[in-house]
Amino acid sequence: MCGIVGLLEDAGKGKKQILEQQAYRMATTLRHRGPDRGGVWADGNTGISFGFRRLSIIDLSEAADQPMTLDDGRYVIIYNGEIYNFRDIRLNLENEGIAFRSQSDTEVLLKACMKWGIERTLKKCIGMFAFALWDTVERRLWLARDRLGIKPLYYGHTGKRFVFASELKPFCELSDWNRKIDREALNLFCQFNYVPAPKTIYQNINKLEAGCFLEITAGSPPKITQYWDLRSYYEKKSFHMTEQDLISAVDNTLREAVGRRLVSDVPVGALLSGGLDSAAVVTMMSQIQDKRIRTFTIGFEDDAYNESDHAKRIAQYLDTDHTEVVMHPSKALDLISDIPNIFDEPFGDSSALPSYLVSALARRDVSVALSGDGGDEVFFGYNRYKTAPNFWQKTKWIPYSLRHLIGKTMQIPNARWWDRLARLLPESERPKTFGVKANKLGAILQQADEKGVYQALVTHWQGLQPVKDGPLSNIADWHSTDKLDFAAEMAQQDSLTYLPDDILTKIDRVSMAVSLEVRVPMLDHHLVELMAQVPSNLKLKNGEPKYILRQVLRQYLPNELIERPKMGFAVPLDLWLRGPLRDWAEDLLDERRLKNSGLFDARVIRSAWRQHLDGFGNYQEALWGVLMAQAWLDRWT
Repeated sequence: MCGIVGLLEDAGKGKKQILEQQAYRMATTLRHRGPDRGGVWADGNTGISFGFRRLSIIDLSEAADQPMTLDDGRYVIIYNGEIYNFRDIRLNLENEGIAFRSQSDTEVLLKACMKWGIERTLKKCIGMFAFALWDTVERRLWLARDRLGIKPLYYGHTGKRFVFASELKPFCELSDWNRKIDREALNLFCQFNYVPAPKTIYQNINKLEAGCFLEITAGSPPKITQYWDLRSYYEKKSFHMTEQDLISAVDNTLREAVGRRLVSDVPVGALLSGGLDSAAVVTMMSQIQDKRIRTFTIGFEDDAYNESDHAKRIAQYLDTDHTEVVMHPSKALDLISDIPNIFDEPFGDSSALPSYLVSALARRDVSVALSGDGGDEVFFGYNRYKTAPNFWQKTKWIPYSLRHLIGKTMQIPNARWWDRLARLLPESERPKTFGVKANKLGAILQQADEKGVYQALVTHWQGLQPVKDGPLSNIADWHSTDKLDFAAEMAQQDSLTYLPDDILTKIDRVSMAVSLEVRVPMLDHHLVELMAQVPSNLKLKNGEPKYILRQVLRQYLPNELIERPKMGFAVPLDLWLRGPLRDWAEDLLDERRLKNSGLFDARVIRSAWRQHLDGFGNYQEALWGVLMAQAWLDRWT
């Protein structure tokens, strides 16, 4: 895994020495992504420069260093990621007479692009990647990103040049960059606790969206092409497999996906949360390799959030070399100060804290780790895929005015009151975080359509406006179609927004902060394409989330390790903000401090904070987003 940066002068020329210095300064900010080696390349005649930081994983020799160019010097590439089928592609190229000087996937990617062109090469690649390719003859630059958006790539204009990088930090090294905040992006952040692509928190800087490549020449606007579209697989109506054939196909495809991601010239382990997805990945690893697997997990003191005991039972059953650490609230306070440095735009997913800690834990022993990220979107693991359609189907017939009133009434009792009520139920039947769910149900009842229901489920400021100057933006690009049922629409939307801009952003930044490469076999595009075509009623057969994945795992694990409620990788924010993190939060949410930023409505936020402290509101996630934004403003503005 690596970090890439570059710039192209609009004038199409520049001084080579200055270009090299700029690329070097930019690349140095990404040393955490590539601590092993670095390099720069520039051409003053065309005004282009590349910078690179390397984390050595495949072919540790200098022959694999970047920026990489060939003997004739026409093409230059910098590349972040892994092409898991690079040996297959290399064999195809060798059969066409292409020779190689290294064992790296970088050289394979470069020569494939030269031989077949960008789009054909991208469609052949299995992997996670973001790369830049320059043609010195046509004076043309291409940027490309993998199908699911596992690896990041930012681009835009600063002054009179086009720039790009793996993160936003490198742009701060450019003296003519105007770091002006995009207020619409801030609105979106407050709604979702992440900034959805293609926007970033800054004006004039964008994210290249997943499954796309960009083409540009000096002084011209970029042209963006989508080479892979998840929606086309969701909308296919040609699925004719039997259930047993599907289970076998998923078994084989997942096994192959995991096997490809075990190829490495450095030690490989796994992040084991205790959930089905990471259990499936580690199970497949145990089926493929003979050597003992290194697994790592994070626990919590609060049983409502702790999965470490279950992770330990899975590790014992699979006989892994297991390491566990408990995340105490005091440790969270130590980690929080690092978050604005790791995420150089506001990022409000609190699970970044344990993800950061488990990445650091794994990095002590391995350089690569496999994780189960993406399994919820692929196999229908989120509770909303089951509960929201069922609930909406049963209640949408109620007149809207009455339904709205019932929903508002449900939100009058606070989450703590609902949790107390849930204690009347037997413990085995008691829903986890019942108060949060009851308030969400109240929000759902107040909606007029399916898009509104989904928005109520994923937004954090219900009916409130914490940002000055304008209403909260609506959900970005809701892809409603009569070809999909409600559950499939939600899963598709999650895969296009929440997955790349929250889940994958989180795991990329926290793992790269400690120079750990994390691979996500659940997002092998063959598996994603296969499961996207499976009808929702089979993915949720008998109301069972991840039904197909469970059937696969039943071939390898006992039922007691499979049949348990979903918990998610969350932290006890509500308790922490009232307890050990209260002073820190109070400082960032100080009324004068909020007003001085000129961005937030101090009245709305202070009211939510008081209600949270008194136990009369369900605002911990919303407040966490504002806290992360305030901490980010302190660091970057």
